[in-house]
Amino acid sequence: VCIDFLVLKNFCLDPSDDEAIEKASENRTAARQDSDSKPAVKKKRKQPTECFLSQPEEKQESAVKAKKRKKKKISDVLQKSAPKPGVPADLQNLLSQHFGENRSVIEIEELKLADSCFLPANDLTHSFSSYLKEICPKWAKLRRNHKEKKSLVMLVLCSSALRSLELIKSMTAFKGDCRVIKLFAKHIKIKEQMNMLEKGMFHIGVGTPGRVKALVEQDALCLNSVKYMILDWNWRDQKLRRMMDIPEIKKETIDLLEKSIIKLCRDGSVKLGLF
Repeated sequence: VCIDFLVLKNFCLDPSDDEAIEKASENRTAARQDSDSKPAVKKKRKQPTECFLSQPEEKQESAVKAKKRKKKKISDVLQKSAPKPGVPADLQNLLSQHFGENRSVIEIEELKLADSCFLPANDLTHSFSSYLKEICPKWAKLRRNHKEKKSLVMLVLCSSALRSLELIKSMTAFKGDCRVIKLFAKHIKIKEQMNMLEKGMFHIGVGTPGRVKALVEQDALCLNSVKYMILDWNWRDQKLRRMMDIPEIKKETIDLLEKSIIKLCRDGSVKLGLF
C-alpha cells in the first residue's frame, strides 16, 4: 500500500504535468481571446452597410426638394405669357368649360351667343373713355331718353372695389354729366344702394358681380333697360390675375350672365363688350 501511495504522489507532483496543464490553460485563454475578437471584426464589417443605407435617404430628400422647386404659381405663369386682348371666343369657351360637365349639349347651345351680341373688343390701345366713345357713338341720345329708376343704361363689371373707383375716374371724359352709382360691397351697405336706386336715377353702374347679383336678386336693380354691359376683361391685379382668373369673381360673373344677361343678349337688347 505504501508503494502505491508513493507512486501516486510522484505522479501528481510530476513537473512535466504542471507544464502541460499550464499550456492547456494558455491555449484555452488564447481561444477565448480569439473568440472575443471575432465579433469585433464583424462589427467593423457592418460599417459600410450603414453608409449604404444612408444614401437612399439623401436621394429622397433631394427628390422632395426638386419637386418643391417645380411648383409654379399662377402669377409666374401669367408673367411669362404675353398680354392678348380678349375676344368673344374667350367668353364662349369659358362658358362651355364651366357648364360642360353638368349640362346637356342642348343646354350648352342655349348659352352660346352670336357674334352680333358682342361689341368690338379692346385691342389694348384704348383708355376706358376712348373705348366707350368708340362702342357707344349714340350715348348722348341714350342718356337723355333714360328716365327709369332702379335701372341703368350701362353696367360695368370688374374684380374689386378699388378697380371700380379707377374705372369711374378714367371715364370722366366720356360720362360728362351722367350719374354713376358704385355697386360694390366695400364701405357701402346694400341697403344704402337699394335706397339710392329706388329714389334716384342713374345712367351708369360700376361694381363687382357679387353685389350686382345680390341687388338683382332682391329686385333692387332691373337689367331690362341695360343697353351695354362691359367686362373689365384684360386688366390684371398685382398678382397678374384677370377678373376671370379669380374663382369667386368668375363664378359670380357666370351666374349673372346665365340668369339675366345671356337672355337679354339673345333678345338683342344688350351688347357685351370686353375691355
